[in-house]
Amino acid sequence: MRDQCLLTTKDFTLLEAMIDDPLVRDSLLHELLGRKMAAATVVFREDLPEDAASLNSRVTFSIDGRRDTRILTTGRMTTPVGMLLPVDTLRGLALLGLSEGQKIIIENADGFQEQVLLETVNYQPERAMRGSDGFLVRMRLAGKPTLRLLKGGAPGRQGPGPEKPDDPGPSAA
Repeated sequence: MRDQCLLTTKDFTLLEAMIDDPLVRDSLLHELLGRKMAAATVVFREDLPEDAASLNSRVTFSIDGRRDTRILTTGRMTTPVGMLLPVDTLRGLALLGLSEGQKIIIENADGFQEQVLLETVNYQPERAMRGSDGFLVRMRLAGKPTLRLLKGGAPGRQGPGPEKPDDPGPSAA
């Protein structure tokens, strides 16, 4: 059975860094990283389907029938227990890139197989970005000016020419 997963370019880059990390000595995690990367279809975040679990997504999942909801994160942060599921754990990594209804079987640290089922993607940052007009809205809300690009100058445009530098350069010496 071939695993299938959809990863954003950012998520795939994170997995590349994890697999190259000499501190990742856990052979189970290293093996799962290899499986994920070999089976990955990498997409731009704008193209990620809304039902796929990406980094910082809040997901509802079940492991052998036991249900839980967590946020997939990059590391073990100092927040209340039970809110986050780091992707540098077997279960967190297993969920990354899955689509709603998709299952993956992993071997846990005790040597037993677990069936991980992604039930629902409750929140996905990429979906939120698309729904809120992306970065421009976030920049305006933060009170920062937005950059507006204009095409090259129109023919016959009158305006100041290039500024001359005050420093005459080395030839003046």
